[in-house]
Amino acid sequence: MERKFPLLGRYLPVSVIHFLSRFFPPLYISNITGVRSATGAETEGWFVACPLTPTRMMTVPLPVAYRKIVQTGQFAQKLGSKILGMGAFTSVVGDAGITIAEQLSIPVTTGNSYTVAMAVQAVLVAAEQMEIDISQATIAVVGATGAVGRVCARLLARECKTMLLVARDLGRVQAIRDTIMAEPGAETHATTDHTVINQADIIITVTSEIGTVIEPYHLRKGAVVLDVARPRDVSRKVAEQRDDVLVIEGGMVEVPGSDLDFRFNFGFPPRMAFACMAEVMILALEGRFESFTLGREITIDQVLEIEALGAKHGFKLGGFRSFERAVTQDEIERVKRAAYE
Repeated sequence: MERKFPLLGRYLPVSVIHFLSRFFPPLYISNITGVRSATGAETEGWFVACPLTPTRMMTVPLPVAYRKIVQTGQFAQKLGSKILGMGAFTSVVGDAGITIAEQLSIPVTTGNSYTVAMAVQAVLVAAEQMEIDISQATIAVVGATGAVGRVCARLLARECKTMLLVARDLGRVQAIRDTIMAEPGAETHATTDHTVINQADIIITVTSEIGTVIEPYHLRKGAVVLDVARPRDVSRKVAEQRDDVLVIEGGMVEVPGSDLDFRFNFGFPPRMAFACMAEVMILALEGRFESFTLGREITIDQVLEIEALGAKHGFKLGGFRSFERAVTQDEIERVKRAAYE
């Protein structure tokens, strides 16, 4: 709100913004130009915003949230979009895009397949930089029953020694544990107690909670925390109080194109985007105007396919962000010193 309407965002109380968001129309944010593939293909598109905040989406009746998202999709259609990429909380509310796709005449993708691909890449790179031996590591996935968490857990269980699955529904998380244990890989445990993450070298957190779920006292020294959730799962207190842990917010994706221009500052350095944003760009460049990722069932094949397409077109992991700023190599070195001194 503050980036689009500086005065309103700066001076209106958050509670007022939550209330008024129900009455705002879909918002035009910007025209994106200059997305150019390594193959020579080009595309352009638009940022449009569903005005409901995540808190508001959770409190209004689900049909109201659906209606707002559909209106935003219809606005994108009028602008000329041939495919709609959902992101952040719009991709997890309700049935994760299925109802939205049924009510639009253009295909819809949530971006969650590429989000998983980049999350796994980010974990492996961050572990290497923190000198964590992934083959001997304990990894915890918080929100393991969600679409993103479940597939992240299955992929990373192939790489680590121990996997801890954490979610609110014990029956569902145990079912995911059983699936993972049937495949070659890590010893896997399921629990509803998220304090077990203090045993983990690496934590991926991807819940759909509105408030924070990870506080400074939950983390062991030297841990890597990958926060894929929007809104964030990790409390800002972690950054303020724990200089011995590395918190990253998923991997930034570098979008190809020397003349790329998003025409809006959403908190990333130039040419960087969230993975959910990148997925729809990749599909457009490939000419695949289809509902690639919908619903809560994401397959490993989908993740590997969109990862390969991203590499083909020149998309790549572009570094890390943490609490609205880039994480430098010097900062990673400082975390390592604080953790291992």
